[in-house]
Amino acid sequence: MEEPDVLDAEKSEAVQKLKKPNGAAPVEAEASDDEDAEAAEATASKKKKKKKKKGNKEKDAAEEVNEPEAAPKPEDETAPPDGEDEEEDGADGAQEEGAAKKKKKRRGGGKKKVGTSGLDGIATYGVSDEDFAAWCQKSLEALMNDSQKMSEQELKRPPKEFWGYQFSGALRPAFVTKQLKMPEGILLPDYALQPDGSSLSERQGVREVPVLEGEELETMRMACKLGREVLDIAARFMRPGVTGDEIDRVVYQACVDRKIYPSPLNYFRFPKTVCVSANEVICHGIPDCRPIEEGDIVNLDVSIYYQGFHSDLNETFFIGECDEDSQRLVRTAYSSLLAASQLIRPGTFYRDLGNAINAEANKNNCAVVTTYCGHGVGKLFHGPPKVPHYRKNKAVGIMKPGHVFTVEPMINLGNNGGDRTWPDNWTAVTRDGKRSAQFEHTFLVTETGLEVLTARLGTDPSCMPAYNPAMFQR
Repeated sequence: MEEPDVLDAEKSEAVQKLKKPNGAAPVEAEASDDEDAEAAEATASKKKKKKKKKGNKEKDAAEEVNEPEAAPKPEDETAPPDGEDEEEDGADGAQEEGAAKKKKKRRGGGKKKVGTSGLDGIATYGVSDEDFAAWCQKSLEALMNDSQKMSEQELKRPPKEFWGYQFSGALRPAFVTKQLKMPEGILLPDYALQPDGSSLSERQGVREVPVLEGEELETMRMACKLGREVLDIAARFMRPGVTGDEIDRVVYQACVDRKIYPSPLNYFRFPKTVCVSANEVICHGIPDCRPIEEGDIVNLDVSIYYQGFHSDLNETFFIGECDEDSQRLVRTAYSSLLAASQLIRPGTFYRDLGNAINAEANKNNCAVVTTYCGHGVGKLFHGPPKVPHYRKNKAVGIMKPGHVFTVEPMINLGNNGGDRTWPDNWTAVTRDGKRSAQFEHTFLVTETGLEVLTARLGTDPSCMPAYNPAMFQR
């Protein structure tokens, strides 16, 4: 969740809220044992040798099939339904990979790719499409709310506070259901039960950047791993026709299953478990009953609280076929975060990241939102350091091993980086109604560079992978 970089005296309370209150399973290729016919003119002795050789080949092939390659599955995996590791024939997998390379790749549009790795789609964690769909359906039914009894017209009617409001873009709010409450037995952050959602630990004004090591660092790693799992579940569920309210319920159940708390819930009274920000929404979109549509771009911002530590990450996704401007925007947002990550190492000034982000945005005819910034994360949802995303900022501090923080540049189409807030006091949108995109990771500064604590499954945590639009295609 983003943290406001500049405090507004008229809405100091809302300002403290910070930014982020915040599938097909791999198909096994069929084995093809087509063999060239033996020459009719071959001698009897040659035939005998060939038969023997053929028998050995078949035996070897059978042995290969009996040694499946287990689907990548993190330790202590807590995927939604109980899923078995999927078996995959090594030779057939190679054939599938070769065939995939021949297919023409589509940029920001086309069929979604879902696999066990996060490099080319949404990780499945070894859970089949059927089991995942069944778990989602069961979760939605268990968490049914008033929206099921309302007509489509009632669901699309804007809340009263929006009556007469002049919108900057085409997006309109819809009905927001009641806030879900976490069951007993889950550790709560200090703001969870506060009427105003304020965090006493954050108000104490910690100034020094904490240094995580030992058991605390391992707990933080697990918090980030669990946050990544929840985001992947939400992204796998998202598709045209799904509502933000349904995504919120899926995220809630994923957190309950893992006995973790969704950090946005009641943070300065944020009403939901996740931020769902579509099209011109920059950040802090409140999940409502508007169905997601083909051609939308949607950011999912997930934060969770595990054994006293918060983690924070978000990604922007293409919903079906998206236009060229949306493709350029999402690519620029990702590349901006990538450029900043390449500077993370001991001795780097926090203020220098903004220069790299700003340069990437400018060369692609996009603008950086200056209102919100990255932040320290861990025992505090939002703490030091502040990490502005624009050039010539005055952030203080130098990176040291053990520092943990987020970088989360918000990028707008065109040259207007301005924002305005909807009457719900949370949803930040672009001033000109053009689209906005964002990516966020939680990073650890190591002795030699960085560790992407919220890295996608199957990627190298010592660096972000190159941009691939298939990773974000729904």
